[in-house]
Amino acid sequence: MPITEILEKNARKYGSEIALVEINPEVREDRRVTWKEYELIEHGASEEFRREITWGVFNEKANRCANLLMSRGIKKGDKVAILLMNCLEWLPLYFGILKTGALVVPMNYRYSADEIQYCADLADVDAMFFGPEFIGRVEESIDAMPRVKLLFYVGDNCPTFAENYLHLAANQPSSTPNVDLEDEDDAAIYFSSGTTGFPKAILHNHESLMHACKTEQKHHGQTHKDVFLCIPPLYHTGAKMHWFGSFLVGGKAVLLKGVKPLTIIKTAAEEKCSIVWLLVPWAQDILDAIDRGEINLEDYDLSAWRLMHIGAQPVPRSLIKRWKEKFPNHQYDTNYGLSESIGPGCVHLGVENIDKVGAIGIPGYGWQARIIDEQGNDVPQGEVGELAVMGPGVMTCYYKDPKATAEVLHDGWLWTGDMAMRDEEGFIYLVDRKKDVIITGGENLYPVQIEDFLRAHDAIKDVAVIGLPHPRLGEIAAAIIELKPGATATEEDIEKFCQALPRYKRPRKIIFATVPRNPTGKIEKPKLREIYGAKQLVAEQVGR
Repeated sequence: MPITEILEKNARKYGSEIALVEINPEVREDRRVTWKEYELIEHGASEEFRREITWGVFNEKANRCANLLMSRGIKKGDKVAILLMNCLEWLPLYFGILKTGALVVPMNYRYSADEIQYCADLADVDAMFFGPEFIGRVEESIDAMPRVKLLFYVGDNCPTFAENYLHLAANQPSSTPNVDLEDEDDAAIYFSSGTTGFPKAILHNHESLMHACKTEQKHHGQTHKDVFLCIPPLYHTGAKMHWFGSFLVGGKAVLLKGVKPLTIIKTAAEEKCSIVWLLVPWAQDILDAIDRGEINLEDYDLSAWRLMHIGAQPVPRSLIKRWKEKFPNHQYDTNYGLSESIGPGCVHLGVENIDKVGAIGIPGYGWQARIIDEQGNDVPQGEVGELAVMGPGVMTCYYKDPKATAEVLHDGWLWTGDMAMRDEEGFIYLVDRKKDVIITGGENLYPVQIEDFLRAHDAIKDVAVIGLPHPRLGEIAAAIIELKPGATATEEDIEKFCQALPRYKRPRKIIFATVPRNPTGKIEKPKLREIYGAKQLVAEQVGR
């Protein structure tokens, strides 16, 4: 069943009930509201911008989007990008695009103008929705995106090079477009990237999206009465696919634009949230704020909150121990996944297995998992090999990249590139990454991009960027820098040079040392991780 039919079902069954709420603590009362059905509500002593829509309005918005796109020539198989911060418009656009039979192409809101252009070209994007935060970047990219014929602006003060989507959509029919969709039809392209730093376009069909809904709901038992608090960006498969479990049963979701500990606790209390998905840094910040006395849990009614789960990076055992001390009644789960397997859930711990914290878990609902050697043979229990998964959520392919597809898809099995081991009870532990991607605070950093930038410095002979353990962010980027003979540079010099990088890509640690390379010229990053402390994180995750 195409995933769009769930929205139609929810609109019929729960049409007058609230589907989505957006809360933005940074916006004050003088902000102009563009959609008439949204309200501004005061919460206690602070003023917060709060918007909400029902399932009926959600479906109507999606239909108006679809009918507008189709009136402009968008058809089945075309590609339409979304470049927006989290907001109420995001998900109606997502489903509106799907209802046309076109493929939805979510884009990372951190992308530079060059990255927007690159990904639009890679995915053959025909149209794009973008918000106020991206006006400059999109305008800079226009000439390099000749295939993109339609640019729709979502917000106030529409720039001259785009069309005002909200005005146009208001005049479109709210009826469901007549488009036949099948499970096998292409549905979405998500972007990933390996150690080269160049994104790959990951193609999924409607069956993949539907299986994400079923997997999440089976794992966490969402009911229609549950309220899901969504904080991570919706362009991630992680955030959206966790919400899919609530979507399947018509449960309400709250989109919170803010990660301050008090904001999360306050929102969870006031919106009666029962399921909250956090990243490790946010969970640690909440606990630290409680310990400092900045949050008094007795001031908030959190009785509805039943499940806290974490994904996107390794989870320290000490964190969950602290969490259970503060929130003894919470269920806990962690999830492993990747965009090639339609996000989290192909392996998950399970709320009943909290005694196995440190493992990523067992195969998820509808999934199989193996630990294999380089020839694809199963390794003995307890030995390290590459994690491979198979299930209905595995990607169709890397779009327009058969070589890369052939490297990871083998007879239906997705070779993840992550090294893992399985214990005697069948629980899987991640040991190391075959790829060199650094995950810091749930975001991927690609070492080659940072290395190439640093090599432009006049004093630098060679550089290697690796991930080092960090108690809050999981990992930080560390640059091992080998200077040219006779050259000098300080940490302050390198940090000043790195100001030209986006903040999240700047190395957090600078180390001046020789960069080791093997006989074939490759940097020996495993040796660097061992020297500079990465073994500490690995040991904690496998309980050694």
